[in-house]
Amino acid sequence: MSSLTASLEWQHLAARYFIQGSYTQAANLYEQAIAVEDDVKSHYWHLGLILLLQGQEVEAQTTWFMAMVDGEPEQVELYNRELVQVLQTEAERREEVEEYTIACKIRQQIKDFLPTDIKNLVSLIKLAIKLETYTEDDSSILEIIEILQLEPQVEVDFEMLMEGLQSILEYAPFYPSSIELVEKILPYAKNNLHKFLYVLLLASVDIAHSRRQPAIAAKLGELYLSLDPNNTEVLGHLASFYQNCGEYDKGVKTAKLFYSLVEELPDKIYANRQVIRGLSTAGGYWQESYSASLFQETLLLSLIEANPTNLTQARTLRLFNSNFFASYFDDKPREFRHIQNHLMQVSQANIKIYAKTQVEQYSQGILERKKLAVPTKKLKIGYLSHCLRTHSVGWLSRWVFQHHDRDKFQINAYFVNTNPSFDALHEWFIGQCDKTYKSNNIFDTAEQIYQDEVDILIDLDSITLDTTCEIMARKPAPIQVTWLGWDASGIPSVDYFIADPYVLPESAEEYYSEKIWRLPQTYIAVDGFEVSVPSIRRDQLDIPSDAVIYFSGQRGFKRHPDIARLQLKIIKEVPNSYFLIKGTADEASIKNFFDQLADEEGVDRDRFRFLPDVHSEAVHRANLGIADVVLDTYPYNGATTTLETLWMCIPLVTRVGEQFAARNSYTMMTNAGITEGIAWTDEEYIEWGVRLGKDAALRQQISWRMRQSRQTAPLWNAKQFTREMEKAYEQMWAKYVETK
Repeated sequence: MSSLTASLEWQHLAARYFIQGSYTQAANLYEQAIAVEDDVKSHYWHLGLILLLQGQEVEAQTTWFMAMVDGEPEQVELYNRELVQVLQTEAERREEVEEYTIACKIRQQIKDFLPTDIKNLVSLIKLAIKLETYTEDDSSILEIIEILQLEPQVEVDFEMLMEGLQSILEYAPFYPSSIELVEKILPYAKNNLHKFLYVLLLASVDIAHSRRQPAIAAKLGELYLSLDPNNTEVLGHLASFYQNCGEYDKGVKTAKLFYSLVEELPDKIYANRQVIRGLSTAGGYWQESYSASLFQETLLLSLIEANPTNLTQARTLRLFNSNFFASYFDDKPREFRHIQNHLMQVSQANIKIYAKTQVEQYSQGILERKKLAVPTKKLKIGYLSHCLRTHSVGWLSRWVFQHHDRDKFQINAYFVNTNPSFDALHEWFIGQCDKTYKSNNIFDTAEQIYQDEVDILIDLDSITLDTTCEIMARKPAPIQVTWLGWDASGIPSVDYFIADPYVLPESAEEYYSEKIWRLPQTYIAVDGFEVSVPSIRRDQLDIPSDAVIYFSGQRGFKRHPDIARLQLKIIKEVPNSYFLIKGTADEASIKNFFDQLADEEGVDRDRFRFLPDVHSEAVHRANLGIADVVLDTYPYNGATTTLETLWMCIPLVTRVGEQFAARNSYTMMTNAGITEGIAWTDEEYIEWGVRLGKDAALRQQISWRMRQSRQTAPLWNAKQFTREMEKAYEQMWAKYVETK
């Protein structure tokens, strides 16, 4: 046997021992090899690696040093490259088998030999993230930042740098070092804008919506625009980020710039919607908001008439909520539903084209499954939402999850855009479900619902989230229902909309595309609300103890001037009364809005008190106790706020309309056993407001009846309500099976 053959054999044997983790045997072979072939440097590289993995770091470094000590500078450089290659190969192997701690130890050694190798530093960061040891002052990111600042610029693998940035922004977007890294990458991104945009946009949308940190998302958007100032994709999102973090003027300005730069009709619709959103969210810009809303109607009718069938997924998604604000301006359900239904037809038609394979697969698969379906069985109910967390929909829907009969129903939840950080209510939902699935990917979520063979899919979001709309449009379940989160979406693939005898008039059947499924009493019920300790007092607000306090707590886009004017007429007629105004909006514009109306109506501005939001839902509810009477908004009523008012036993005045949004308080009051305060005209609204303000005995009587109703009213019996929902599910299923 030749010496070469023998050498190859023992090298193969040593490698086998190494892979098996038999480090002692492998080390012995390399030591023997060094004794025979001390000029073969690879023996030293592998022996040192084995010593490193045995925890003998000093011995490993000594072994490597011994191999290099007598080399010329050119040779040492070659030796370094050879050693790094050995270490790099082993680190990659360990990463593939998910031995991240070992891979990290090896890469730390590589860092000693190549301290400015950004690729290795990025790998170290990714490993730290996987090991959950990554911190704000992680040395690797600080070193990358320092390297990127060098002049002249160093050569970098931009693709690898973007992979690292994506991991960092997914794991730790709130660290200052993360934002600083983005800033230092800017000079390197000038020739790679497409990839840079993809990473930043993906991260910023997640940060703004899933993690609820729009200010950080806005900062990322601003950094990108420093390179590409007229990028409409970024401007469209940035408008929302500004609006969500209270930068209302910037939000409106950015939305208008966005609109000025786009030319295609679908893009103009989306851009104008962002303008409406900015103006409405700020509140106080009623006339401009209303004008933009009327223009939006014109744009939508033009699109419906054009009936395009070549829309991209991005443009289709944006159509879903492009008519969202219409019901805040007018109570015209026939006109609204006409536009909404036709708009959804256009959207679904385009989805059937660009998602043809998936849509046809579901359609055919569901038909095949239907052949085997039986009328009675344990039904799989899937709930789809981005709100199963600390959110109004989360607070209200939790009771159904709690009271579901698990002998008859399997409960699955499909979470979209859900905050990955700790949220107590979200964690509670996870514990209540038989199966949960989290994803922001439309295809993956729809596919999971289909593969899970969900019988009835309940959409809790309607058009408040475009992602859930498209999932519903792909029809991954045989029966699809909209409930709770908003009015019906109008998507053709949705079969039913859950309502009750009051929240929609009988005529609604004529203009809804979905079948309206009316529960016998109420479309929502809760067992109650958590209430904490109030954070406000009359004396803190400089309000006399004998004064009558009216309260209105709604977001800026519910501040319709017509209902606000009626509210001020009430204040004017009731001596010694004050008006507490609360809700997310631009404080200056809302104050100006009410001050101007007060001057027109002859109401003293000193009777207004503007309250800031509080971070705790329980404290917010406790603070409602300061009010004597709550004045509801119109044409968009309160929903969760109405339930909270009734639970706190405070008299409420509401104006009833025709659309779903204008009848929420009506159905809730009726199902709490209260009729006092329900107004069918503007005149009645004023009359009830004045009467309740002046008649303390009537207020006390209503409050007492509300408290008593907690034990008897349908609104406060979530278990009974859940049985009614379950009965509806069973009837839907039986009807579906019968139509074979």
